[in-house]
Amino acid sequence: MGKPTGFLEYVRKGSQAEAPLQRIQHFREFHTPLSEEQQKEQGARCMECGVPFCQSGMVLNGMVSGCPLNNLIPEWNDLVYNGNWAQAYNRLKKTNSFPEFTSRVCPAPCEAACTCGLNGDPVSIKENEHAIIEKAYESGKASARPPKLRTDKKIAVVGSGPAGLAAADQLNKRGHNVTVFEREDRVGGLLMYGIPNMKLEKHIIDRKIQVMKEEGVSFVTGADIGHNYKANRLKRDFDCIILTCGASNPRDILVPGRDAEGIYFAVDFLKSTTKSLLNSGLEDGNYISAKEKHVLVIGGGDTGNDCVGTVVRHGCASVIQLEMMPKLPDTRAENNTWPEWPRICKTDYGQEEAAAVFGHDPRMYQTTVKEFVKDENGRVCKAILVSLMSQKDPETNRVSMMPVEGSEKEIAVDLVLIAAGFLGAQTYVADAFGVELNERSNIATGDGSYGTNVENVFAAGDMRRGQSLVVWAIREGREVAREVDRWLMGYTNLA
Repeated sequence: MGKPTGFLEYVRKGSQAEAPLQRIQHFREFHTPLSEEQQKEQGARCMECGVPFCQSGMVLNGMVSGCPLNNLIPEWNDLVYNGNWAQAYNRLKKTNSFPEFTSRVCPAPCEAACTCGLNGDPVSIKENEHAIIEKAYESGKASARPPKLRTDKKIAVVGSGPAGLAAADQLNKRGHNVTVFEREDRVGGLLMYGIPNMKLEKHIIDRKIQVMKEEGVSFVTGADIGHNYKANRLKRDFDCIILTCGASNPRDILVPGRDAEGIYFAVDFLKSTTKSLLNSGLEDGNYISAKEKHVLVIGGGDTGNDCVGTVVRHGCASVIQLEMMPKLPDTRAENNTWPEWPRICKTDYGQEEAAAVFGHDPRMYQTTVKEFVKDENGRVCKAILVSLMSQKDPETNRVSMMPVEGSEKEIAVDLVLIAAGFLGAQTYVADAFGVELNERSNIATGDGSYGTNVENVFAAGDMRRGQSLVVWAIREGREVAREVDRWLMGYTNLA
């Protein structure tokens, strides 16, 4: 695939990021794409390696290696190299419902598994994916293609995140009549209000939703099933129901002083900024502001980084990001060999921006909060931090991070954002339909199945598997669509 000697002739190139001090002045995406000729060169770097781990989606040593969607990456890299953009789009869409999303927000496990990365730099697969889908929109290739035939089956999808949208898209293409119910005022779920604008501008979501509407998918917003919209109504009006409400139960930090004002879950903070940005360009003031505040972000993952990037754009006075675990090595350890996912320290856009503004990386490793201190008005004014060290239980061999006695440190804080992950699905939707949860508070389904204990109710995405990546949600949405189609029709021809 590609040019046999391309990986020797061309160096890896990616889109050019705007400088940190420039991009923090706005909330837009900040990468300039490669030219068409440069993009072809990147396609040329794809080797005919014979072992395309990039598309494998295999679990190696507890981590997924390669694309969970099994994208046909060598094929469309070759097509990019040859300038056949239309066919590249056809091959990309065969496995991926939403390359306009994944090419922006996916951490690219495909690139981590690229053979070129074994002894050099991997192919810029994510860049190629982005170029393919954007050219498809420019040329009209990605415009609406309504199904020619319709069945009499009606399907309700509860939740409009990536899993729900993928399921709706596939089932609509099959000719079924699909209605998506979303509790928020805008469609998109996690994509709309969980991911900041600078990673995924919302007109990109709106563009795809418009295509889906033109293809026949119906959307109902403000429909909070189990609260203002009865589950029995869906059971009465639809042949089957798919629950894709995400894992939206945030993990809390239960320490003294947690009830102080000024402490928020990260998801609420990010949502408030995005909603105000979309409604008024932040002019309405209806968001949690970090302006001139000393901010503490608890959690070292993607959401924590998104909080860091957002508070810097607000104009915070300082920001510290806590990570309970030790700092990962800068290069692969000997026991973390290719094509496993590289367990190395990565500096994301938010951390880059904080370092540019304040002169240092905002992250503090092996540290957590022991206590929050309130002022006379009940607002958080300080946090007492404590260092952590790893300890192995001799009986279970399980390693835990334990406080180091005498390591307490007091810092001034005005705003605390908790980005400690999620514990599972919010239960009221499951309760409304009478579906069972497992021990992790996710909807319980059978092995290799998306069916719940209720005959015509299915579940997919984070609501079923727990907090995960957008690319996994899309995969689950496509797989539950196949299962539902088979359940309704007795067979399926969905990819």
